[in-house]
Amino acid sequence: MKTKYIILTVVLLSITIFSCKKNAVQNIARPISGAQIKYFNFALNAPVINFYANGTKVSAASSTTGAESSTTGIAFSTVYPSTNAYTVIASGSYDFAAQRPSTLTTDANLSIANLTKQVDDGKNYSIYLSGIYNTTTKKTDIFAVDDVLPAVDTSGAYVRLVHTSYNANAFDLILKNTTTNVETPVATNIAYKSASPFVKVQQGVYDLILRYPNTTANIVVRTAVSVTKSNTYSFSLRGDITLPYTGTAVNRPFIDNTPNR
Repeated sequence: MKTKYIILTVVLLSITIFSCKKNAVQNIARPISGAQIKYFNFALNAPVINFYANGTKVSAASSTTGAESSTTGIAFSTVYPSTNAYTVIASGSYDFAAQRPSTLTTDANLSIANLTKQVDDGKNYSIYLSGIYNTTTKKTDIFAVDDVLPAVDTSGAYVRLVHTSYNANAFDLILKNTTTNVETPVATNIAYKSASPFVKVQQGVYDLILRYPNTTANIVVRTAVSVTKSNTYSFSLRGDITLPYTGTAVNRPFIDNTPNR
């Protein structure tokens, strides 16, 4: 039932911000059912982009003029939608493009990544820009994962690991309860451009720890992440693994926490 409310909310929002202007945000066929998709810009040094599906914009900030903003869109390290909602499009095969804003004086409408993907009614997907943006070719990596969401479970939460760091080896993800210090492995040997299945964990506050398989050294850590029962989370590694994960460097290794539901 919650999924239906999310679909309805997103459709109503899309209709509200729709305009007959060429650069307005459009809802493909305005479906009342369809595939649900989240979009991530986790490519290092990537510029602001918007996502298109078969030439129709499917992610953007709303506009009061109908003209596309040259600065507002999905910047590096951000997600659309940023909440636990998804966008909705009709099922079918799409060419998804991460495209520069049309109002730029340089590289207007330039696609920096393309992905052909079949999406189906009633299913959820996440599309990630990943790797590092090449300033010469003006391209970056892109991949999609199927979000096989478990049924809502009031006795616990579900989590997974998505690996988007192009220069990092495969990782294990361990959740360390900050109250009991008990460590729970939840993902094993997850390589670049892949995701683990969702795994049930108990509600609590956890340190998220990434280690190389069969080792004990902590490589990337994010502390004090709250995990709430009935919810589902994607923990996504992004950044340059050669940098220390501490500090404030934009490109440092970092474990993003995005709720799927």
